[in-house]
Amino acid sequence: MQGVPAKKQVTAFVILVVVVLASLLISNIRTRSNQTTPNIQLTTPPTSFHTNSETISLPDTPLKKSVIAAGDYIVRQQIANGELSYQVDFMTGAREYSPSYPRLLGGTGALFTVCRVSGDTKYCEAGDLALDQYLNLLVTESDQFTGACLYTSGICQLAGSAAVVDVIYKRWQVNDDMMLNGRNLLGVAQQIGYFILSMRKPEGGFYHAFDPHAGGTVDPDYFVSYSSGESLLAILELYEMTGEKLWIDQANEINDFMVTQPITEDHWHSEALKLLAQLDSLEKADKDYAKQIADSIIAGEVRSLSEKNSSFSSATKIDGLASLAQAFYYSKGKSDWLDDEIQTFITFVRARQLPANNCNWDISRELRENFGGGIFSTCEDPSIRVDGLQYYINGVTTYLEYQVLKNNQ
Repeated sequence: MQGVPAKKQVTAFVILVVVVLASLLISNIRTRSNQTTPNIQLTTPPTSFHTNSETISLPDTPLKKSVIAAGDYIVRQQIANGELSYQVDFMTGAREYSPSYPRLLGGTGALFTVCRVSGDTKYCEAGDLALDQYLNLLVTESDQFTGACLYTSGICQLAGSAAVVDVIYKRWQVNDDMMLNGRNLLGVAQQIGYFILSMRKPEGGFYHAFDPHAGGTVDPDYFVSYSSGESLLAILELYEMTGEKLWIDQANEINDFMVTQPITEDHWHSEALKLLAQLDSLEKADKDYAKQIADSIIAGEVRSLSEKNSSFSSATKIDGLASLAQAFYYSKGKSDWLDDEIQTFITFVRARQLPANNCNWDISRELRENFGGGIFSTCEDPSIRVDGLQYYINGVTTYLEYQVLKNNQ
């Protein structure tokens, strides 16, 4: 993908921009411990944007077909108002689960990935239907907080808001018409980006939840391990879509802090490092941190590949390692050492993509028609959840694109 090159050096211009932004602060977000975090002044939503980058053509292989089959399952389970199926026990048909909207948005983004991989617009149409539904959960209160956030279960989760940007980005990759039923999607993404920046802590991390009621309050105790990585990815996606220097400068600041933190198997940070390598560059500290993430995932392989382990969790390993392989490729580092590890995780998850299974089940024709392409958790838990499909679709697609890039170099 093409991006706008940027340098990490702090220039006098950047300092001037920071001073100007500071002078435009319009309110404060109050924490329950009476700390304050400044909001960022909104600008007019953009009417023009960078052209989406050229799609990498993938050869027709069984792996590509498995990605499309997962997309077929999501479309087949979608209802008329656009809502996606969150989780279902395919043996009993039970759906009594509390939905996670960040995960449902992840499934929506995966539909646009399948649309890009397959070239079939039915997946984009399904994605538009779902996105239009979930955008109704956005709230804006200019006198309470900056920008827009995804409001669910009484709060605005940082990860949920970042997920909206990721869906819009995945749509942009395949469709350069950024209007959806009267909404300027790029303007929506930018507003959410300003909200994400307003949630930054002075020391460099993020607050992970915001209560827009009663004057606007962040919750300093709310924590979701992947929120920071997903937010960093959203900021980088905004940079690629708009070319605005603010986003890459903020992304570099955020990442510089994140690579000083303890190592986790963070697939979202892995995706962000991949995009940072594409659009800008990785410093030595970034590459070292990326390798440590990969080593952490591989070190846990025995646990992850246990028959009792959820395929949903293992699918995140595909996503993380494939993203890191691309990050190393774009930064001219060694990546071949990850190939066997990625393929091992893919084999593990594919064994649970219906009608295939490693449980000695005889899958009836009716079950094939209703649930074929879905990925179930374990033999003890035959439930299909949307985020398992999301991570498999995104991870395998990233891996297949990496293979094409590597073979064409």
